[in-house]
Amino acid sequence: MILPIVAYGDPVLRKESEAIGKDYEGLDTLISNMWETMYNANGVGLAAPQIGLAIRLFLVDTSPFADDEELTEGERKQLDGFKKVFINAHMLEETGTSWAFNEGCLSIPDIREDITRKDTITLRYMDEAFNEYKETFDGLLARVIQHEYDHIQGVLFTDKVSSLKKRLLKGKLANISKGKIEVDYKMRFPLLKKGR
Repeated sequence: MILPIVAYGDPVLRKESEAIGKDYEGLDTLISNMWETMYNANGVGLAAPQIGLAIRLFLVDTSPFADDEELTEGERKQLDGFKKVFINAHMLEETGTSWAFNEGCLSIPDIREDITRKDTITLRYMDEAFNEYKETFDGLLARVIQHEYDHIQGVLFTDKVSSLKKRLLKGKLANISKGKIEVDYKMRFPLLKKGR
């Protein structure tokens, strides 16, 4: 089932998410619905807060990036077929070189900005069967994971832009909250006036 994606301005996007256990009701169905929702919106990642749930769950499928001609063969190979569920993730380390990359977000449509992040991360997380992992990721893979991880921490990519850029984006962000935007996937807008 395709779920509505929560738009910028909804308080759930600002909450630090709670850990969940194996007994979380309907988890398999939720994960399946999240995959369907993400693919319907042409995303490469989706976090539970983006569908209105403040729980430590996100998923990533970087396969669409594998077609990028500008990437090296090794980078394309790393991204192709990388499809993973992350439950109760905790960032252990962010290291390496800082680099900028143009990011967007399904909760903040039509806004893209260059965001600087470290190129290597180490994460502790569980998969959908609650097997625990400690894993290091780098490059574009690390970036996608960092973006989704930020969601479960209550952080948005627009928080990482300069104060000048934030002022320039203020009107656009307000319009997104009010639903004054065209999107081709289901969304829930926190400030949408009913009956318009």
